[in-house]
Amino acid sequence: MTQIKEESDLRSRALPPRRRSPLRVVAWTTGAALLAAAVTAAAVGVGGTGTGTGTATATRTPPATAQVTRTTLTETKTVDGTLGYGEPLTITAKAQGTITWLPAEGATITRGRAVYSVDADRRPLLYGAMPLYRTLEDGVSGKDVELLERNLAKLGYTGFDVDDAYTWATREAVEDWQDDLGVQVTGKVLPSDVVVADGRIRVAELKTTLGATAGGPVLTATGTTRQVLVDLDVADAHLVRKGLKATVELPDGTEVNGKVTRVGKVAETGGEDEAATTVEVELSVSGVRQSFDSAPVDVTIVSRQREDVLAVPVGALLALAEGGYGVQVVQGGVTAYAAVETGMFADGQVEITGVDEGATVAVPK
Repeated sequence: MTQIKEESDLRSRALPPRRRSPLRVVAWTTGAALLAAAVTAAAVGVGGTGTGTGTATATRTPPATAQVTRTTLTETKTVDGTLGYGEPLTITAKAQGTITWLPAEGATITRGRAVYSVDADRRPLLYGAMPLYRTLEDGVSGKDVELLERNLAKLGYTGFDVDDAYTWATREAVEDWQDDLGVQVTGKVLPSDVVVADGRIRVAELKTTLGATAGGPVLTATGTTRQVLVDLDVADAHLVRKGLKATVELPDGTEVNGKVTRVGKVAETGGEDEAATTVEVELSVSGVRQSFDSAPVDVTIVSRQREDVLAVPVGALLALAEGGYGVQVVQGGVTAYAAVETGMFADGQVEITGVDEGATVAVPK
């Protein structure tokens, strides 16, 4: 009996200690790209570099694997927006008389075309950044004169220099223009004779009717370019900048391209969420075929992008006992732990360095 016990003790001492499986817990947050789990792992002595060599273990092939691939990672943010034509401006008749013609709602008006008529006299549209505020006539000079002359030149009238001086040549061009419009030929232009806007306009809503007395709001108008407005939470303001690309999903599910054209500088509190503080972001859009005047849309903004990087599924990452992160490289029937440096996280993938392109890594389920 004593001999049998001694042999049993010897065999017990000869058995190697059982190896424990590595333990890993990884958390990933889109946009922030943070791993939020502190893990103790048994992958000790990782010394591998580009080939993934390190502590090797002869084991069965993991149930799921993935290759280290070269790709482009894109970080996005999806927010609510409103499709429209921008903020409307109100056009007011400054002359006394009767409204005798109005455009249709939704109509587009270009340079030189009538915006409305008073006493059968058309009020044409001129392009410019400042309204007329005085009578333009012989001897007057200034930026408003230059605005008028530039518009006359664009409409095809000649014989004068486009400058800031209203000369006899300017007067003759004005007279020809007035004659073509069918209005009284005076050689002078009053502020009430024209409508000035930044460019062509789209009639949003009529504010008066035919036969009504002039002297008040006639209509509201917008620009003709579709745009999207987003009230962006100030916490996300760092994600956007002018020129940034975006995708806009319309109510019918179709998607069109967009681009950030303006990021507001003033933070405001209010709206649907009274506690929210937001900045207004404006985007231009192209390819909208629907006739929506206004519609809610989803805007996906590309806030960051990394091109030509090596990446693996986030689930392939494991926390190493000595600190940092690694992956389990699979080669034949052998796996080896390789330490890696992580970069950008997006679309369920993470940028890594420290493992070669094309290597196979374990992605435990």
